[in-house]
Amino acid sequence: MSGTPVQTPRSGRPLRGEPILERAFRVLGAFAEAGEGLPLHTLAARAGLPKSTTSRIAAQLTDAGALERLENGDFVVGLQLLEIASLAPRGHGLRAAALPFMEELHRVTGQHILLAVRDGDEAVLVERLSARDSAEVKYRVGGRLPLTGTGIGIALLAHAPERVRQEALADANDAALLRRLMAAVRTEGVCAMTVPNPLRSGPATMSTVAAPILDRRGDVLGALSLVAPDEGGTRAAARTALRTAGLAISRAVGR
Repeated sequence: MSGTPVQTPRSGRPLRGEPILERAFRVLGAFAEAGEGLPLHTLAARAGLPKSTTSRIAAQLTDAGALERLENGDFVVGLQLLEIASLAPRGHGLRAAALPFMEELHRVTGQHILLAVRDGDEAVLVERLSARDSAEVKYRVGGRLPLTGTGIGIALLAHAPERVRQEALADANDAALLRRLMAAVRTEGVCAMTVPNPLRSGPATMSTVAAPILDRRGDVLGALSLVAPDEGGTRAAARTALRTAGLAISRAVGR
């Protein structure tokens, strides 16, 4: 759910024959921030649907508990979605196994610790631990990250199907660098890189170290990363910790 407006025909009408379920997900996908409340006109604009259609779908979603209506008329995501999402095995099950190790990393480093799974050609963040005084990061729990350009995305991409890797390489700004980073994940079990900070506030660059979480067959279940200001020694000290934590989570999931 990115909150990015959907491309629609100039008439503003939904595509002919578009199923009601797809339109409902377009409405749900309009929300971009945790706790965000949207008035009907913003909800319709982001979903790329007429206000009348959006109003009808939003009312049905509210009746089902997927949305809630505030006193001022704005819509917010409902608790029913949280209850359903908590049952997702690729998110909640992995999170339960990973959380003790994430908490230990967070306690020792005082930095952002992220957990994500791959969904198509993107990563979905399923957990994030952050300290109050740590540098702000862009991505929220439930948000989507690119597989290229982020350490946690590359850790997932390195063990993705060949088709996904080739498509990512074809679109990459620096395919040679991406190949080297994916090779490091497969041979060393960890990816370390420095990237520009996408936020205007805070340091200009951020350091990220990420490790994949694999099952017994070697298939990727998710990835774990540490994100911190690009300070001397941050990546070197984190490589062993992230690799060890990734292996430990893999064993915990196996149990």
